[in-house]
Amino acid sequence: MYAFTYERPASLGQALSLLAAGGQAFAGGQTLLASMKQRLLSPEQLVDLSALSELQGIRQSGDAWVVGAFTRHQELAEHAGLRAALPGLAALAGGIGDRQVRAMGTLGGSVANNDPAACYPSAVLALGATVHTDRRQIAADDFFQGMYTTALEPSEVITAIAFPAVSRSAYAKFKQPASRFALVGVFVAQTAAGVRVAVTGAGNGVFRHAGLEAALSQRFTPEAVADVVIDASELNADLHASADYRAHLIKVQTQRAVQQALA
Repeated sequence: MYAFTYERPASLGQALSLLAAGGQAFAGGQTLLASMKQRLLSPEQLVDLSALSELQGIRQSGDAWVVGAFTRHQELAEHAGLRAALPGLAALAGGIGDRQVRAMGTLGGSVANNDPAACYPSAVLALGATVHTDRRQIAADDFFQGMYTTALEPSEVITAIAFPAVSRSAYAKFKQPASRFALVGVFVAQTAAGVRVAVTGAGNGVFRHAGLEAALSQRFTPEAVADVVIDASELNADLHASADYRAHLIKVQTQRAVQQALA
C-alpha cells in the first residue's frame, strides 16, 4: 500500500469536514482496502465512519424499513422484522460473500460502490427504495448510473436507505463460485403499483427489465415469463459466461425468485 493517514471521527459533522477536505470515506473496507493493496487506489487520508452510530441500525418508519448506511450485512440477514416484511432483502444479505465479509461489509458501501455484479443494487432498485444522504434524498431509479457510477456528488455520504414494504419479494442469484458475486442475480418485488424486476451481474450495471415486469404484473407465476424475450445484445460476455447464457440465466433466476416469493 501507499502511505496514508487514518482518521476515525466521533461525529458525522467531523466526518463531513474531513471528507470535504479530500478524505476517503470507508466503513467495512471490503472494496477499498483490497483496491489499495492492489495499488489501484492511493488515498492520502482514510476517514473511518464505522464508529458513527447514527449511520447504523434498522428501524421501521411508517410503511418503510430504514437501514443505516453502515449496517453490516449480517445484521440485515438476521433482523427479524426484515425477514418478515422484506424476506428478499434479508436473504440477499445472508448470501453475500462469506461469513467474514458479512461481518464487516456494509449496505451503504456496497450501494455507493455500485459494482455491476453486486447484490444490494438489485434490491434497492427493485424495491423502489430511497437513498438518504447528508444532503438530499435520491430515488432508486435516479441513483444508479452505470458501472461504478451513481448520482452521489464528491464527498456526499449515504446515511440510510429506506425500503418500502411490498407484498412479496425474493432474490435469486447464480454465483460466480470464486468471488460469490452474482454472475446473474434477479430481485423480484410485487408492489401495489405492479411488479418490479431488477437484474445484476448481467450488464454494465444494475437494470430493470420492462418485459419481465409486464409479464409478472399480469400473472405472478414462474410460467408467466416463459415467453419473455431477453435481449443478449447489451449483456456481458466474459470467460465465465457468454451474453446468450446470461440472457438464459436472467429468465431462470427470475422464475426461481418468483417461486421463492410465492413459497
